Amino acid sequence: MRFTDNDKECKVYIVGAGPGKLDLLTKRAEKIIEQADVILYDELIGEIKEFIEKNKADAILVDVGKRSGKHKKSQEEINQLILDYAKKGYKVVRLKGGDPFIFGRGGEEVEFLAEHGVKFEVVPGITSAIAVPTKAAIPLTHRKFDPALVFITGREAKERINWRALAELNATIVILMGVGKLKENCKKLIENGKTPETPVAIIEKGFSKEERVIVGNLENISEIAKNKNVKPPAIIVIGEVVKLREKLKDFLCFMD
Repeated sequence: MRFTDNDKECKVYIVGAGPGKLDLLTKRAEKIIEQADVILYDELIGEIKEFIEKNKADAILVDVGKRSGKHKKSQEEINQLILDYAKKGYKVVRLKGGDPFIFGRGGEEVEFLAEHGVKFEVVPGITSAIAVPTKAAIPLTHRKFDPALVFITGREAKERINWRALAELNATIVILMGVGKLKENCKKLIENGKTPETPVAIIEKGFSKEERVIVGNLENISEIAKNKNVKPPAIIVIGEVVKLREKLKDFLCFMD
Protein backbone atom coordinates (compact mmCIF):
# COMPACT_ATOMS: atom_id res chain seq x y z
CA MET A 1 0.00 0.00 0.00
CA ARG A 2 1.62 3.23 -1.18
CA PHE A 3 0.53 6.78 -0.59
CA THR A 4 0.70 9.88 -2.75
CA ASP A 5 1.63 13.31 -1.47
CA ASN A 6 -2.05 14.20 -1.35
CA ASP A 7 -2.99 11.39 1.01
CA LYS A 8 -4.19 12.54 4.41
CA GLU A 9 -3.39 9.23 6.08
CA CYS A 10 -0.41 8.90 8.35
CA LYS A 11 2.69 7.53 6.70
CA VAL A 12 4.49 6.55 9.89
CA TYR A 13 3.22 4.61 12.89
CA ILE A 14 5.28 4.39 16.05
CA VAL A 15 3.92 1.19 17.56
CA GLY A 16 4.43 -0.33 21.00
CA ALA A 17 4.80 -4.11 20.88
CA GLY A 18 4.24 -4.52 24.61
CA PRO A 19 6.28 -7.00 26.68
CA GLY A 20 6.66 -9.50 23.84
CA LYS A 21 3.59 -11.71 24.23
CA LEU A 22 1.45 -11.87 21.11
CA ASP A 23 -1.80 -11.91 23.08
CA LEU A 24 -0.74 -8.73 24.90
CA LEU A 25 -0.33 -6.85 21.62
CA THR A 26 -3.13 -4.31 21.27
CA LYS A 27 -5.73 -4.75 18.54
CA ARG A 28 -4.79 -1.38 17.11
CA ALA A 29 -1.13 -2.38 16.92
CA GLU A 30 -1.99 -5.66 15.21
CA LYS A 31 -4.18 -3.89 12.65
CA ILE A 32 -1.46 -1.37 11.80
CA ILE A 33 1.19 -4.10 11.50
CA GLU A 34 -1.05 -6.06 9.12
CA GLN A 35 -1.29 -3.02 6.83
CA ALA A 36 2.40 -2.07 6.91
CA ASP A 37 4.70 -1.91 3.89
CA VAL A 38 7.83 -1.47 5.97
CA ILE A 39 8.49 -2.57 9.57
CA LEU A 40 11.57 -1.38 11.41
CA TYR A 41 11.62 -3.49 14.55
CA ASP A 42 13.46 -3.57 17.87
CA GLU A 43 15.35 -6.39 19.53
CA LEU A 44 13.09 -6.96 22.53
CA ILE A 45 9.72 -7.74 20.94
CA GLY A 46 9.57 -11.46 21.79
CA GLU A 47 6.86 -13.44 20.00
CA ILE A 48 5.97 -10.41 17.90
CA LYS A 49 9.14 -10.94 15.88
CA GLU A 50 8.05 -14.46 14.91
CA PHE A 51 4.60 -13.12 14.07
CA ILE A 52 5.85 -10.48 11.62
CA GLU A 53 8.39 -12.85 10.03
CA LYS A 54 5.63 -15.40 9.42
CA ASN A 55 2.78 -13.09 8.44
CA LYS A 56 4.49 -10.13 6.76
CA ALA A 57 6.40 -11.77 3.93
CA ASP A 58 5.05 -9.02 1.69
CA ALA A 59 6.64 -6.26 3.77
CA ILE A 60 10.16 -4.90 4.02
CA LEU A 61 11.45 -6.01 7.44
CA VAL A 62 14.39 -4.10 8.90
CA ASP A 63 16.06 -5.23 12.12
CA VAL A 64 17.26 -2.10 13.92
CA GLY A 65 17.49 -3.72 17.35
CA LYS A 66 19.66 -2.22 20.04
CA ARG A 67 21.10 -4.00 23.07
CA SER A 68 23.53 -2.70 25.63
CA GLY A 69 26.75 -1.96 23.74
CA LYS A 70 25.47 -3.62 20.55
CA HIS A 71 23.62 -1.30 18.20
CA LYS A 72 22.80 -2.47 14.68
CA LYS A 73 21.82 1.08 13.78
CA SER A 74 22.36 4.36 15.60
CA GLN A 75 19.30 6.37 16.57
CA GLU A 76 20.18 8.91 13.90
CA GLU A 77 20.33 6.17 11.26
CA ILE A 78 16.97 4.79 12.39
CA ASN A 79 15.38 8.24 12.20
CA GLN A 80 16.67 8.68 8.67
CA LEU A 81 15.47 5.24 7.56
CA ILE A 82 11.96 5.99 8.80
CA LEU A 83 11.97 9.28 6.92
CA ASP A 84 13.40 7.80 3.72
CA TYR A 85 10.78 5.04 3.55
CA ALA A 86 7.98 7.51 4.33
CA LYS A 87 9.15 9.81 1.54
CA LYS A 88 8.94 6.89 -0.88
CA GLY A 89 5.23 6.58 -0.10
CA TYR A 90 5.38 3.47 2.06
CA LYS A 91 3.25 2.87 5.13
CA VAL A 92 6.00 2.62 7.76
CA VAL A 93 5.76 0.95 11.16
CA ARG A 94 8.44 1.59 13.74
CA LEU A 95 7.85 -1.36 16.06
CA LYS A 96 9.25 -0.85 19.54
CA GLY A 97 9.35 -3.06 22.61
CA GLY A 98 7.06 -2.01 25.44
CA ASP A 99 5.65 1.48 25.04
CA PRO A 100 7.27 3.92 22.60
CA PHE A 101 7.29 6.81 25.08
CA ILE A 102 8.62 4.97 28.16
CA PHE A 103 12.40 5.07 27.65
CA GLY A 104 11.81 3.88 24.09
CA ARG A 105 13.12 6.94 22.23
CA GLY A 106 9.76 7.27 20.55
CA GLY A 107 9.75 10.92 21.52
CA GLU A 108 12.98 11.49 19.61
CA GLU A 109 11.59 9.77 16.52
CA VAL A 110 8.33 11.73 16.38
CA GLU A 111 10.24 14.96 17.02
CA PHE A 112 12.43 14.16 14.00
CA LEU A 113 9.37 13.38 11.87
CA ALA A 114 7.64 16.61 12.88
CA GLU A 115 10.75 18.58 11.96
CA HIS A 116 10.51 17.06 8.47
CA GLY A 117 6.78 17.58 8.06
CA VAL A 118 5.78 13.91 8.28
CA LYS A 119 2.50 12.90 9.91
CA PHE A 120 2.60 10.11 12.45
CA GLU A 121 0.46 8.12 14.86
CA VAL A 122 1.72 6.67 18.14
CA VAL A 123 0.17 3.36 19.19
CA PRO A 124 0.73 2.77 22.92
CA GLY A 125 2.00 -0.55 24.22
CA ILE A 126 2.17 -2.16 27.64
CA THR A 127 5.48 -1.03 29.08
CA SER A 128 7.75 -3.70 30.54
CA ALA A 129 8.20 -1.42 33.56
CA ILE A 130 4.67 -2.39 34.61
CA ALA A 131 4.09 -5.74 32.89
CA VAL A 132 7.23 -7.55 34.03
CA PRO A 133 6.81 -6.88 37.79
CA THR A 134 3.12 -7.76 37.47
CA LYS A 135 3.98 -11.16 35.99
CA ALA A 136 6.46 -11.67 38.84
CA ALA A 137 3.71 -11.13 41.46
CA ILE A 138 4.96 -7.69 42.50
CA PRO A 139 2.16 -5.08 42.61
CA LEU A 140 3.89 -1.77 41.96
CA THR A 141 1.29 0.10 44.02
CA HIS A 142 -0.39 -1.04 47.22
CA ARG A 143 -2.15 1.07 49.84
CA LYS A 144 -0.09 -0.44 52.67
CA PHE A 145 3.16 0.72 51.13
CA ASP A 146 4.70 3.71 49.35
CA PRO A 147 2.13 6.12 47.85
CA ALA A 148 4.19 6.99 44.76
CA LEU A 149 5.78 5.23 41.82
CA VAL A 150 8.89 6.43 39.96
CA PHE A 151 10.40 5.10 36.72
CA ILE A 152 14.05 5.87 36.04
CA THR A 153 16.65 4.75 33.54
CA GLY A 154 19.74 2.98 34.80
CA ARG A 155 21.80 4.47 31.98
CA GLU A 156 21.92 8.25 31.80
CA ALA A 157 23.69 10.03 28.97
CA LYS A 158 24.59 12.61 31.61
CA GLU A 159 23.97 12.77 35.35
CA ARG A 160 20.57 14.40 35.89
CA ILE A 161 18.85 12.36 38.62
CA ASN A 162 18.56 14.07 41.98
CA TRP A 163 19.48 11.05 44.09
CA ARG A 164 18.87 12.85 47.38
CA ALA A 165 15.30 13.72 46.41
CA LEU A 166 14.72 10.21 45.02
CA ALA A 167 16.02 8.52 48.16
CA GLU A 168 13.89 10.71 50.42
CA LEU A 169 10.71 10.22 48.39
CA ASN A 170 8.31 7.58 49.70
CA ALA A 171 8.11 5.83 46.36
CA THR A 172 8.55 2.45 44.73
CA ILE A 173 11.40 2.85 42.25
CA VAL A 174 11.46 0.92 38.97
CA ILE A 175 14.73 0.97 37.04
CA LEU A 176 14.94 0.05 33.37
CA MET A 177 18.28 -0.78 31.75
CA GLY A 178 19.89 -0.80 35.18
CA VAL A 179 21.89 -4.03 35.46
CA GLY A 180 25.18 -2.48 34.34
CA LYS A 181 25.06 0.19 37.03
CA LEU A 182 23.23 -1.76 39.71
CA LYS A 183 25.96 -1.50 42.34
CA GLU A 184 26.55 2.19 41.65
CA ASN A 185 22.88 3.12 41.77
CA CYS A 186 22.18 1.15 44.95
CA LYS A 187 25.14 2.85 46.59
CA LYS A 188 23.83 6.28 45.59
CA LEU A 189 20.43 5.54 47.11
CA ILE A 190 21.97 4.37 50.38
CA GLU A 191 24.38 7.31 50.56
CA ASN A 192 21.46 9.67 50.07
CA GLY A 193 19.35 8.21 52.85
CA LYS A 194 17.56 5.11 51.56
CA THR A 195 17.53 2.31 54.12
CA PRO A 196 20.05 -0.43 53.16
CA GLU A 197 17.43 -3.07 54.04
CA THR A 198 15.01 -1.73 51.42
CA PRO A 199 13.82 -4.77 49.41
CA VAL A 200 14.92 -5.12 45.80
CA ALA A 201 13.81 -7.52 43.07
CA ILE A 202 15.47 -8.04 39.71
CA ILE A 203 13.30 -9.67 37.05
CA GLU A 204 15.62 -10.95 34.34
CA LYS A 205 14.36 -11.68 30.80
CA GLY A 206 10.72 -11.11 31.72
CA PHE A 207 8.09 -12.92 29.62
CA SER A 208 10.67 -15.36 28.25
CA LYS A 209 11.37 -19.01 29.07
CA GLU A 210 14.57 -17.85 30.78
CA GLU A 211 12.80 -15.48 33.18
CA ARG A 212 14.32 -15.34 36.66
CA VAL A 213 13.43 -13.32 39.76
CA ILE A 214 16.27 -12.46 42.14
CA VAL A 215 15.42 -10.86 45.46
CA GLY A 216 17.60 -9.06 48.00
CA ASN A 217 18.00 -5.59 49.45
CA LEU A 218 19.85 -2.41 48.53
CA GLU A 219 22.91 -3.50 50.48
CA ASN A 220 23.35 -6.99 49.04
CA ILE A 221 21.49 -7.18 45.71
CA SER A 222 24.50 -6.26 43.55
CA GLU A 223 26.56 -9.08 45.07
CA ILE A 224 23.67 -11.54 44.70
CA ALA A 225 23.20 -10.48 41.07
CA LYS A 226 26.92 -10.92 40.42
CA ASN A 227 26.95 -14.41 41.95
CA LYS A 228 23.90 -15.42 39.91
CA ASN A 229 25.35 -13.89 36.74
CA VAL A 230 22.34 -11.68 36.06
CA LYS A 231 22.33 -10.22 32.55
CA PRO A 232 20.19 -7.67 30.71
CA PRO A 233 17.41 -7.23 29.89
CA ALA A 234 16.04 -6.88 33.39
CA ILE A 235 13.64 -4.74 35.38
CA ILE A 236 14.69 -3.67 38.88
CA VAL A 237 12.06 -2.91 41.53
CA ILE A 238 13.06 -1.16 44.75
CA GLY A 239 10.57 -0.80 47.59
CA GLU A 240 8.51 -2.51 50.25
CA VAL A 241 6.05 -3.90 47.67
CA VAL A 242 8.73 -6.46 46.76
CA LYS A 243 7.89 -8.26 50.02
CA LEU A 244 4.48 -9.19 48.61
CA ARG A 245 6.04 -11.51 46.05
CA GLU A 246 6.82 -14.15 48.69
CA LYS A 247 3.17 -14.19 49.78
CA LEU A 248 1.72 -14.20 46.25
CA LYS A 249 4.09 -16.14 44.00
CA ASP A 250 2.85 -19.65 44.83
CA PHE A 251 -0.71 -18.68 43.83
CA LEU A 252 0.19 -16.91 40.59
CA CYS A 253 -0.94 -18.56 37.38
CA PHE A 254 1.64 -18.22 34.62
CA MET A 255 0.85 -17.12 31.10
CA ASP A 256 1.18 -19.76 28.38
